[in-house]
Amino acid sequence: MQLTRYTDFGIRTLMYLALDPARERLFRIAEITEVFDLSPNHVSKIVHHLGKTGYLKTIRGKAGGFRLAKEPAAINMGRLVRDLEHSLEPVDCNKPYCRLVPACRLKEVLADAVYAYLHVLDKYTLADVVANGSDLHALLPSHESVCLS
Repeated sequence: MQLTRYTDFGIRTLMYLALDPARERLFRIAEITEVFDLSPNHVSKIVHHLGKTGYLKTIRGKAGGFRLAKEPAAINMGRLVRDLEHSLEPVDCNKPYCRLVPACRLKEVLADAVYAYLHVLDKYTLADVVANGSDLHALLPSHESVCLS
């Protein structure tokens, strides 16, 4: 199963924010756009969604921005993928309609595979995926405001 780019960059955004040990500074769309070479419109949609689903605290206005709303250890990767993915169905047998549907078990088998995939992700948190924070930080463009102690 491949994640959508939306989910991929939603996870990367949270990973980037998790590198800030104080969890107090406000990040801006422009910074995420620069770090991951994405369009501001795409990042805005992701940040808005992450704010609505409780992963980010967003503050509007000139001095506004966003930061993690939870500790990285409280952000479950399986739940995050479920919240970001539009659909977890690997096939749509109705577009176009497949003549094999009445006797086919493929959809059932793939549903089991997706369940197993999510079950593995449920074992991990955002803290787990950024556990090597100093190594991750070294790979990113220099932003003096994101520093590891």
